[in-house]
Amino acid sequence: MQQLSTLREEVTAWQELASRSGELAELWELAEVEGDDELLREIADEAEDLQRQLARMRLETLLSGEHDRRDAILTIYAGAGGTESQDWAEMLLRMYLRWAERRGYQSEIIEQTEGDEAGIKSATVEFRGRNAFGYLRSERGVHRLVRISPFDNARRRHTSFALVEVIPDATGEIEIEINPDDVRMDVFRASGHGGQNVQKNSTAVRLTHVPTGLVVVCQNERSQVQNRERAMAVLKARLYDLERQKQEEEIARLRGEHVVAGWGNQIRSYVLHPYRMIKDLRTGWETGNTAAVLDGDIDDVIESYLQYMVGR
Repeated sequence: MQQLSTLREEVTAWQELASRSGELAELWELAEVEGDDELLREIADEAEDLQRQLARMRLETLLSGEHDRRDAILTIYAGAGGTESQDWAEMLLRMYLRWAERRGYQSEIIEQTEGDEAGIKSATVEFRGRNAFGYLRSERGVHRLVRISPFDNARRRHTSFALVEVIPDATGEIEIEINPDDVRMDVFRASGHGGQNVQKNSTAVRLTHVPTGLVVVCQNERSQVQNRERAMAVLKARLYDLERQKQEEEIARLRGEHVVAGWGNQIRSYVLHPYRMIKDLRTGWETGNTAAVLDGDIDDVIESYLQYMVGR
């Protein structure tokens, strides 16, 4: 029934778009006959809104993956490089939070580990909204930053790396059985915001899945029980994604395709010195407007990836 409801909404949206387009075309012809310049300008403005809506809807047609419609859990890890990479990880976190704000998505930081001097060592964020995972799956991989370091008194150029991991949040939908004996739980005081209860009591939870080594931390909720439940849901999602990756790698091996282990390929370069350019190394998409991208304007690069995947 949920799938049926979603499909009906999509069909209705396209029908309304077609109807509105037809009405504008008729109104334009009438305004031209009458020579009503003011009405023509109003129609032109509405036509631009229509074009933007069409672009968004066309983009959604590229989201046909099994989990694309679900919410997403995104984790950022600072790479080697100390403070420089930790600052880069925080810049990426801001970029994705700003992107979610632009799209009207809800975002919630589940866990955040502060850097030694600045930035963050890691952060896990849940994004809730239609097709959140479908869009954000384009961000999986290593992101590279080249800039003059603000932490280097000699003003030298530094290269930093951060890893972005994205998995679908299928809470309540994933059939994963976890043996309680395979999970080690540690509790500690939360280091982030949350009030006195969070700060003074051991409410934060760290779950370690011993067989795989997966570690999940949750410290955003006010009670230890709530944090454990949320961490367990994230752990299930990561175990599900791990199993899916294994299946894909096995299929690729049987086909004779090259399978890359570890962090994965570098997907995008952000160069702020000696020139300004952001380039996606998978699709060839690039822009010189680095400020806009780092402020969350990443829809164009996401669309280039989705179109690239459709053409493969």
